Amino acid sequence: MNGYRNILCATDFSPTSEAAADRASSLARSYGARLTLLHVVEYFPEDRSNEEIAPENVDPAHYREGRARERLAAQAARLGGDVDIAQEVLISEHAAKYEIARFARDRQMDLIVVASHGWHGVGALLGSTADGVLQRAPCDVLAVRATE
Repeated sequence: MNGYRNILCATDFSPTSEAAADRASSLARSYGARLTLLHVVEYFPEDRSNEEIAPENVDPAHYREGRARERLAAQAARLGGDVDIAQEVLISEHAAKYEIARFARDRQMDLIVVASHGWHGVGALLGSTADGVLQRAPCDVLAVRATE
């Protein structure tokens, strides 16, 4: 193996995800790899309890997609111009852990970088996105730990 050529960084825009993006960018720079930033909008139309407030007459899923695209563009700009960075947003009725692994398989990624929030209790019982990706990934996974 000659190193990583296609690196996927899944982000939820949390501080730990920012650290994961920094690590992914550094790895992409070191390997001369392409970096893809991915945000999955988990959209369950029947569950409106955790919905961002969309303007009237605007589909909430498309509103969240637009907001995610803005945040990805800002993240890509922050990471610097010396790395080849693609930006992707997926709207899905499936959990992010499934979509991240599927995206990596479909796009033939060599490495997935995710944030590990270090959850305990109920969060750990339900299973984190990082754990779910690790179980389903078609390639190497780097989990970047939260710093305290």
